[in-house]
Amino acid sequence: MVGIGLGYKDAKRPEKNSRFLEPAVRSCSFLLGFREARTAVHIWSIEMDLSTPPSLQRLAMQSLLSNPSLAISALEDLPVLLFPSLFLEAYATGLTEVLKAMVQAWPFYCLPLGALEESPDLNTFKAVLDGLDLLLAKKERCSHCKLQVLDLRSEHCPDIWTLGNPFMDKISCLNNLTDRLRARRHSWKMEEHSLTIAFDLTFKKSPQNELQTYLVQWVGARKERVQLCSRKLKISSDCISNILMALQVVRLDSIQELIVSEFSRRGTMRKFAPFLGKMRNLQVLHICKVNIRLSTSNRKNSWYSSKFGTYLGQLRHLQELHVHGVFFLYGKFTALFRSLTTLQTLSLSSCLLKEEDLRFLFQATCTKKLKHLSLRSFFMGCFSIETLRSLLEQVAGSLQTLALEECGVTDAQLLAILPILSQCSQLSFFSFFGNQISMATLQILLSHTAQMSHLRRGIYPAPLESYRHEDWFLGNINPERFAQVQTVLTQVLKDLGIAQKVLICTKFFHVWNTCQLYRLRSNGSWMFTEKSLPDLSALPL
Repeated sequence: MVGIGLGYKDAKRPEKNSRFLEPAVRSCSFLLGFREARTAVHIWSIEMDLSTPPSLQRLAMQSLLSNPSLAISALEDLPVLLFPSLFLEAYATGLTEVLKAMVQAWPFYCLPLGALEESPDLNTFKAVLDGLDLLLAKKERCSHCKLQVLDLRSEHCPDIWTLGNPFMDKISCLNNLTDRLRARRHSWKMEEHSLTIAFDLTFKKSPQNELQTYLVQWVGARKERVQLCSRKLKISSDCISNILMALQVVRLDSIQELIVSEFSRRGTMRKFAPFLGKMRNLQVLHICKVNIRLSTSNRKNSWYSSKFGTYLGQLRHLQELHVHGVFFLYGKFTALFRSLTTLQTLSLSSCLLKEEDLRFLFQATCTKKLKHLSLRSFFMGCFSIETLRSLLEQVAGSLQTLALEECGVTDAQLLAILPILSQCSQLSFFSFFGNQISMATLQILLSHTAQMSHLRRGIYPAPLESYRHEDWFLGNINPERFAQVQTVLTQVLKDLGIAQKVLICTKFFHVWNTCQLYRLRSNGSWMFTEKSLPDLSALPL
């Protein structure tokens, strides 16, 4: 019986494995019909497949863990393929001493704790960190311990814990850090047995995550031996003391996506800004709802524009910039964008802009190869339509998604930019809701977009004929008028053959970022839905 079906080198040592497995499964072997516990031991040790009884392994582990001291002493000889399952069982039953010991003997490069279906409680989390402490204190690790990364993110599939050893080995080699960081790892000056913790930090107004708070303090006390890497950092709080504590601990060049919102004090902005320039590998930046009440001083606003422009210019890998409701943009695009390299995505909404700001956009180097452009909640009546034409002309060859939403575009303005819009040959998504166009102009627009071979989805405004004059700004359609519009649109869409690509938006809800939409069914009836915009487009709004 020895070695039958064994897929790992541990199978070649049945006598050694059975020394600790036999006591663990002896108590349950008779339940499974085996005459000898040794037979159950060997079957438990094989690479699990569909023909192996799934309950045997768990029964044996539960028996082993009923004596934590025995379980800890058995780790040295435990087959590698059993570590994930045994860890899961110890984790579920809260055996903190066993968890500490398993962390010190973990035979994989990465411990994906964040992939577990249930987040650890604070005591269990402390036990894992205590195990790391003991591991760091050792001059020499045990022979099969390979642990280098504790991954607390939820990126990996929870099934990774139950799929078996080869899958755990596979994720151990995944991109836990950025390629750029790994390539420069020699510059970290890390000690031989240092550790990396991967965790996406989030700071919000409500009470902070106690696990995150404990982790930041724990890493802060061990900065020489532990690296905290956060691929995504989200800050929606003015509590600058907590933010600064984390920024002084985390590897700033590990951050690839940053979301900053809800800043309402100038002091928070001043203290945070210098850290931005040190996020050398940042690819995605969201700056949202930075509406400081004391923003009337042009001199003070110029300071913020200049400083942020300097720090943005240091972000050589920035690809996406999303700016929503920020007070210091007015007339300051030159200072902000002058040093930026080529962007792929630019999203601007609810910001005060000057004509010269839009004019600078089509002159700037960073916008020459835009793939995604979103302009929302800008009143185009304040700008020359020639400026928008020039911007669209520059990006026509590369643009894949375009959103001109709630900009108050009129019939005359749309007709002026329509020839340039038709040149956007790569456009796959177009959103134009919230603009004041007539039924006749909407038909002209649809006839142009119908010629775009790559266009998969378009969101268009319900024409002015759908509303009473006083109700347009409220988004309240008149049922009788809209029914007449739908009748005309039904024939237009059928003639153009684009019914499945067109959504008609009658109302937009800013708070929830959702639209009321109508779509023509194949049977000729109209279907009403409410959808969140990110569900409709590849453009990250």
